[in-house]
Parts: sequence; C-alpha cells; structure tokens
Amino acid sequence: MAVEFKDYYRVLGVTPKATDDEIKKAFRALARKYHPDVAKDKKMAEEKFKEINEANEVLSDPESRRKYDQLGDDWKTGARPRPQPGRGGGRYPGQETRHGEEEFQFEGTGFSDFFEQFFGGRASRARGGPSFDPQEFVKRHGEPEAARGQDIQGDILITLDEVLKGAMRDISVRHPNARNGREETETYHVRIPKGVQAGQSIRVTGKGGEGSNGGSAGDIYLRVRYAQHPDWQARGADLIGHLELAPWEAVLGATVPVRTLEGSVSVKVPAGFQQGNKLRVRGKGLPAGATKRGDLYVEASIQVPSHIDKEEEHLWKELATKSGFNPRTPS
Repeated sequence: MAVEFKDYYRVLGVTPKATDDEIKKAFRALARKYHPDVAKDKKMAEEKFKEINEANEVLSDPESRRKYDQLGDDWKTGARPRPQPGRGGGRYPGQETRHGEEEFQFEGTGFSDFFEQFFGGRASRARGGPSFDPQEFVKRHGEPEAARGQDIQGDILITLDEVLKGAMRDISVRHPNARNGREETETYHVRIPKGVQAGQSIRVTGKGGEGSNGGSAGDIYLRVRYAQHPDWQARGADLIGHLELAPWEAVLGATVPVRTLEGSVSVKVPAGFQQGNKLRVRGKGLPAGATKRGDLYVEASIQVPSHIDKEEEHLWKELATKSGFNPRTPS
C-alpha cells in the first residue's frame, strides 16, 4: 500500500522557512474560510478543513515539524522511510505470517495515510508472537493454542461541534486478505459519544485482526484528536477565545455579541475593561459529564486604529489631555 507524500507547507500556503506565528496566522485564515459552519459547499469545505487541520497538527509542533522536514528531504532524494516497528496509523505490524506482516489503512478518520504512518498512534501487536508453521508446531507440541487477533490503533479527527452534540462516523479499514492475497475494505459505523475527550480512545469491538486457531478477533482503538478551531481553544471542557474591542467600548463599557458553538450571545463589557482581561460565559463550553457544561472565556484585545486623519488626531490628543495624560511627541 503505497503512501503519497503530503506537502503541508503548500496546504497552508506558506514556505518551509515560515515562522511559528506565520503558520498560526495561515491556519486561522484558512480554517475560517473553510470551516463547515460557514462554507457554502459543505462537502468540499469539510475535506479542505481536515487537510488544513492535519497540516497544522504537524507544523505547529516543533518536534513533529522537524521530523516532517527530514521526511521531506528523504522523499526528494528518492528514499522512502518506513515507520518504526509498531508505529501506527496506516501501517500496523501484526502477527507475522508466511504471507508477511498485516497492514491496515483507515478512511473516514480525518487523517491521511501519510499522517497515520509517520505521526499517528501506536499499534498493539497481536498476541501469539511471530509466525509459525502449524503442521510443524503440531508435530512438536500438539495442537496450537488459540491466539487472539491483533488490536489496531489509529487517530480520528473530531470537530468541537461533534464533541458538543455527538455524531456517527463511517470508518473504512483496508487490509490484505491473508487467504487470497487480495485487498479488501470493511466499513463500520462508529459512534462519537457526546463529550468525548481529546486523547480518549473509541473502541470498536471485534473489528481488528483475525484470531488464529479459533481465537477471537482483536479490536480497533481510535484515539481522539480535536480539530483545531479558528476561534476557540479547548482546555478540558472550557473554551478559550479572544474578543476584539474598540477603545471606546473598553473605556465606556458596551454590550457586544460573542460567538459560541451554538450561535451568538450578548455579553456585557464593564466600563474600564483592560487589555488581557477575560469575560466568562457560563455553560457555553463543551460537555463535562452527563448534565454539565464547561464555560467559555474570551480575552479582551483592544483594537487601535492603524490610520487616523488630522481631525481624529486632534480629538485623540484632546481626549488624552482631558484624561490627565500628556501626549508624547513621536520621535
């Protein structure tokens, strides 16, 4: 199962020399454009949003970015690095057989085979150890014991909306059939539970590798990764975001709209609100148990006009004087 190299820099529209801040800005701009909540073409936007998230997942982490850059150099020189034994995602070493090791690849998880192979989770080896010749084993030891099939682990990209409401997802698993040597695909309906946490594994029972000698099949474990939202960062069940205020709104106070995962709510900003201060909106975060919700926090960012005309400059100076500040002369 050949794997195609993914140019994550091209996906985000930046160069390999881009700074961390440039990568962050590029991701946010694209994520806002292609977020399924706002795009007209939902299907196209959903695929693009997943691609953008995958690129950001790798390039925003220093260690993953270093590894990715090395992989890119290897691909350019014609080398095709293989994952370490036991490294997951798309390729899972299982029980050795005379047909070679088993390989599994996922579809519908939100991650490409390239990501799964080099940046995904870790597979569990099947019980039973290396390959053996059944007839030779029977001659020496008698009938072989039943061996459970291998467990398979991959990653699944979950949006914050899916965390909030729960969802059903079709996940396809491709793998070669050891009996006929052909590749086959099986599709399963996987329930994404409401309030699922990042790092938690969703178990699909009995859909892993086949057992041998009457042994039971292994399981599939899908490790949850949150899709990064352009406006919100999840911290447990709480959501953290930013609120842009005009200077007069911060000084005089105002009632402003704040976007949540379920629409907008009106929030009162008290007079004299300072840069960096936070407002709390109770119960507008992610599920935290069967009946509770986390909170939503927005940190104030006071937006200063980048250009003003002569009249505006005069008014700002007059305001500064009346406020007891002496305007400093620009150097």
